[in-house]
Amino acid sequence: MSELINNRAKRIEELKGIIRHLHAGASPEEVRGQLRQIVRETDATEIAAMEQSLIADGMPVEEVRSMCDLHSQVLREFVLPAPTVGDAPPGHPVDTFRRENEAILAAVARLRESLAALAGNGAAEARDRARAVAHELFDVEKHYRRKEELLFPFLEKHGIVGPSKVMWAKDDEARGLLKALSEALSVEEASAEEWRLVVETVGEPAAAALAEMVSKEELVLLPLSLGTLSADEWGLVHAESPRVGWCLVPPREGWLPPLPSFPPDALSLPAGKAVALPSGHLTLEQLQGIFEALPVDLTFVDADDRVAFFSEGPDRVFSRTRAILGRKVQHCHPPKSVDVVERILDDFRAGRQHVAEFWLELHGRFVHVRYFAVRDAKGVYAGCLEVTQDATRIRALRGERRLLQYETAVTA
Repeated sequence: MSELINNRAKRIEELKGIIRHLHAGASPEEVRGQLRQIVRETDATEIAAMEQSLIADGMPVEEVRSMCDLHSQVLREFVLPAPTVGDAPPGHPVDTFRRENEAILAAVARLRESLAALAGNGAAEARDRARAVAHELFDVEKHYRRKEELLFPFLEKHGIVGPSKVMWAKDDEARGLLKALSEALSVEEASAEEWRLVVETVGEPAAAALAEMVSKEELVLLPLSLGTLSADEWGLVHAESPRVGWCLVPPREGWLPPLPSFPPDALSLPAGKAVALPSGHLTLEQLQGIFEALPVDLTFVDADDRVAFFSEGPDRVFSRTRAILGRKVQHCHPPKSVDVVERILDDFRAGRQHVAEFWLELHGRFVHVRYFAVRDAKGVYAGCLEVTQDATRIRALRGERRLLQYETAVTA
């Protein structure tokens, strides 16, 4: 057993050395021979461990991300599937991810075909086909969000943080390129030369980014997740996935695991029993009803920066899944915004600030987001409360309303 562990550690260190050579400017051809010798027994878990170790050694996440496609290009032809993992049965979340990946690749092929025609003749018909496929590919957002909000949290609970740090940034890169392509294709009139430029600078990079992410998931993320998550964790991924939705194709029926209680160590109050508070008392049912009736979304992060609670109203501005409970809040945000999260929490913890406030236009809505430092009776920092509200209607109010008037009629 110790020999197997030592061999694994040696392979990871050798992989790190090769990747450092790539980062230093070596060409893929220069390291291909070395890789062929090392990775005959390498699986997805070792690739993830290699990236995670590079980050732990101090290599910036952004630098790992920037070279991620090159890593994938060099490693793809050598890396073996994880040897101890069987195929996911129909209906299993991994089966759904893989079926979606097939659909994404098919759509990317159609996109490339229409872009080639557009670059060739600049015809409006080719532009319209490219527009339609690009619009179809926006469905990839659901695929990425299920990965980011459901797979990444559980991998992190098993100590695997590399994929969430690197892949989320690559997801955002693909999102940005797809959006830029859609905006470029919205132009009604352009010359054939201008369309060729669009295809070269935006279209092909967007198609390549989407296809490359499929490769990364199939090569590393999905085998790694299958070999890591427990049956109960897959059960929660399965149960929470419909909150986010499906990408291009629906899931198959089949695998239906029992849903575990979550979190397993939480204290449950008997029905009708109340929680005593300084200003009154509420039963668990009343508390839940209040949280669901509030016109704001609440998320509470405890003093250790872990997500402890979120409200589940019917119209949340930003969706939440139960997989994030217990997750470090820094891991719940894209890498590009983690510095802002850290600054807010540091300022709250040190007592330098008590409130942080943002507002933004989001899909036609005016969204107001506030963060409040929560402290105990002695002023000790106990956590951070996020309050998010769709303030579109409130912002538009004018004059006064002093008489009772219901907005909608509700029939019993």
